[in-house]
Amino acid sequence: MTHARIALMIFLGSTMSTALPAQADPPPAPSGCHSPESMQFDFWVGHWSVSKAAKPDQQTATSVVEKLYAGCAVRENWMPLAGGGDGGSLNSYVASEGKWRQTWVDASGSRAEFSGGWNGKAMILEGVWPQPGHPTQRTRMTYTPRADGSVEQAGETSDDGGKTWAPSFDLIYRPLRP
Repeated sequence: MTHARIALMIFLGSTMSTALPAQADPPPAPSGCHSPESMQFDFWVGHWSVSKAAKPDQQTATSVVEKLYAGCAVRENWMPLAGGGDGGSLNSYVASEGKWRQTWVDASGSRAEFSGGWNGKAMILEGVWPQPGHPTQRTRMTYTPRADGSVEQAGETSDDGGKTWAPSFDLIYRPLRP
């Protein structure tokens, strides 16, 4: 090759590389949901042995609660030991509404929607959860983190639109030992 050809190739190569538009840096990966509000339910995340508060030594269910989707959701997989009644919930903080939302679905075909939020001590979610003979029954669930690392989930029901409430369940979630 002649010196003129080499010089031409170097010139063309350098001009072509500068003539191409500069490529922008790739956009950053989405940060997920890391606001203080979206982390309010993190105390419930874990693998749990669940019992009724009245019978703490008798395990009723196992529950796996996971933080998913870049921190934007908390999902429970509820597995009763006696069989039947399997179900789960998907929970997320909806910033535009300033509240938490939960969708519950179980093996019986039951589906319910709850909403609410953190009151400084517990997560409280409420919604209509139809039961046999009670098509408009409201359920309020209070999830309270406890000093020993367990979580209490207490339920109340109302058949008068929330004017009066009656206790319906009281569960204790304890970390499942491997």
